[in-house]
Amino acid sequence: MPNIQIVTDSCANLALLQLLHQHPITVVPNKISFGGKTYREGVDLSPEDGLRLIANQPFAPVVAPPSEAEYYDVYRRLSQSCDAIVSIHASQAIFTSWAQAQAAARRMVGQCPVAVIDSQNLCAGQAMLVKVAAQATSAGETLDEVVRLVRGAVDRIYALYYVESVSYLQRKRLMSASHTLLGVMLGIKPFIALEHGRLVLVEKVRTRAQAVDQLFEFAAEFSDLEDVVILQPKSQLTEQTRMLQDRLAAEFPERYFPYSVYNPSLAALLGADAVGVVVLEAEIEMDTDEF
Repeated sequence: MPNIQIVTDSCANLALLQLLHQHPITVVPNKISFGGKTYREGVDLSPEDGLRLIANQPFAPVVAPPSEAEYYDVYRRLSQSCDAIVSIHASQAIFTSWAQAQAAARRMVGQCPVAVIDSQNLCAGQAMLVKVAAQATSAGETLDEVVRLVRGAVDRIYALYYVESVSYLQRKRLMSASHTLLGVMLGIKPFIALEHGRLVLVEKVRTRAQAVDQLFEFAAEFSDLEDVVILQPKSQLTEQTRMLQDRLAAEFPERYFPYSVYNPSLAALLGADAVGVVVLEAEIEMDTDEF
């Protein structure tokens, strides 16, 4: 069985999936800067502490993905005891982690095969792809097969976020200043989807009850869920998440709907008061009898 190591950046929210306790995964941390002080995400800054800091800051934090040199050091160290490396990263349309990892992988030519994959996702969606890779390596799959399985799952991940505050969306140019002002005046709350690796404004609602309705309808569109998680800004179960869990449990009685605190990398984009649902749709199996 080939020894394939998995690398990712800390934008992947691995806590809920408990992957670090079950598989050999190396997480290279992003650096999150608030007012001149810098933290390593997941090392000296937990998700909940990060969201608490973001909520109390007037400006969005700066997220600095790992450098080429940091990835190269990780790859070189792992290559001494493995056959290949699969490196899965936050959407290259949003962060530079993939580009830095790709540059480091080119320096590994002739030393160890390194497959660098753009997850086109963030947070829980990125973690779901890490989970796909971990399960495949544990099953003894080859490097080519692990890469095929991960890339095949990229287009089956869907994410929708309800955002209470529109200020971050204006700073990230997801909403114009005029739309932001109108949203504040009318009490309209936006929905953000992740489409082809980019955050896109897709819907607006006025109340939290309507937000729960929209998130439920989004998840209920999928007939077969391979993986799903609700993201919220606190470790303690919120009322919105509880309502959403109850409705989803009635729709999918055989499935559990876990929740997790989203990480500072995502909060730097959406703010510290978002709620989201991330889904990995099950792969459709072709019926060979039809051919």
